Amino acid sequence: MRNIGRRGGVMLLLALVTACQPSSPSGPPAAGKAEVGYVTLQPTNVPRNIELPGRVIALATAEIRPQVNGIVRKIAFREGGVVNAGDVLYELEDAKFKAAYAAAAAAVRKAEAATTGAQTAFDRNQKLSESNAVAAQTVDDARSTLLQAEASEEAARADLETARINLENATIRAPIGGVIGVSSVSVGALVTENQTGALATIRQIDPINVDLVDSSANLLRIRDEVDSGRLGRETGKPPAVMLTLENGKAYGETGTISLTEMVVSETTGTFTLRATFPNSQRVLLPGMFVQASVDLGTLNEAFLVPQRAVTRGDDGIATIYVVSADNTAEAKRITTVGTSDNNWIVTEGASSGDRLIVDGFQKFSAGAEVTPVEATIDDDGVVGQDLKAEDGK
Repeated sequence: MRNIGRRGGVMLLLALVTACQPSSPSGPPAAGKAEVGYVTLQPTNVPRNIELPGRVIALATAEIRPQVNGIVRKIAFREGGVVNAGDVLYELEDAKFKAAYAAAAAAVRKAEAATTGAQTAFDRNQKLSESNAVAAQTVDDARSTLLQAEASEEAARADLETARINLENATIRAPIGGVIGVSSVSVGALVTENQTGALATIRQIDPINVDLVDSSANLLRIRDEVDSGRLGRETGKPPAVMLTLENGKAYGETGTISLTEMVVSETTGTFTLRATFPNSQRVLLPGMFVQASVDLGTLNEAFLVPQRAVTRGDDGIATIYVVSADNTAEAKRITTVGTSDNNWIVTEGASSGDRLIVDGFQKFSAGAEVTPVEATIDDDGVVGQDLKAEDGK
């Protein structure tokens, strides 16, 4: 017999051992159904709020300008302080206005005397004409003289009123109450009638307005909700508004919608809502940017869907996955109208009793068989579930 050597004997032994072992099936073992966590959806009444950007504006603004020419003699207000309607703000040199008033008053007295004389002459001539002692022409001339005297008296009185107004305008008063800004002139400055630059500006800031901007598409959506009965509102009660300030803190007062502009911008497709707020502490100042939450009412029979359970495609349409009756993952398109805490508010696409998948998305695709496991979600959106699958599913 041929000697195969030590190396050849070892190889032959390994071949025999391998041949005696049972063969294993080819390919990976069959995968089981994906286990997913779900919660059961139930309709509920959800407060309907919308978040809108806004800017604070004064309730009323008055720019102070002189109505007569003159030199500023006195500034009677404290810059940045509160003034009331009718308070004296500026005093101009009024000597020439007093002189003009005195001259106008004298002209009135002269005109009154002329009128009195003309009236006496007319009465006398008219009486004499009854006995044909004077000609009719004389009576007509007396009547004409009287009418001219009366017209001259009325003109003199008008001049007197103009002089009085100019004298009063030498003292500049606040047309409205509010907070007054910085004076643009000082004592001794010359100001002119109806000049372009304002002497100062008064702004009413308690209460104060906030202009909010919303899209016309959102307006139509809200109207549809009201018309369909899904959105319930208390009749006659204006929507309440809460503000978040630029520092992230909530404003302590609640406002109400006071005006809706009936025009949509042709360039931006937006319209303006105006809300009014108490502002006794002067926290809100004109020009501030704020974020507003407008309480529109209550959505009836809506669904709160955890945000983690909603996906959006390139078209922006929201989609959820539910466990169907035969335990397959079924995709549903939904309509959302805002958020509530960590949930989307859904008005269309979801149904009562749907088993909404909230966990295990990476384990399945639409139409795949799944093993549903009931889960819970806390207020922070964290999922908790019993890892033991339901019996028979």
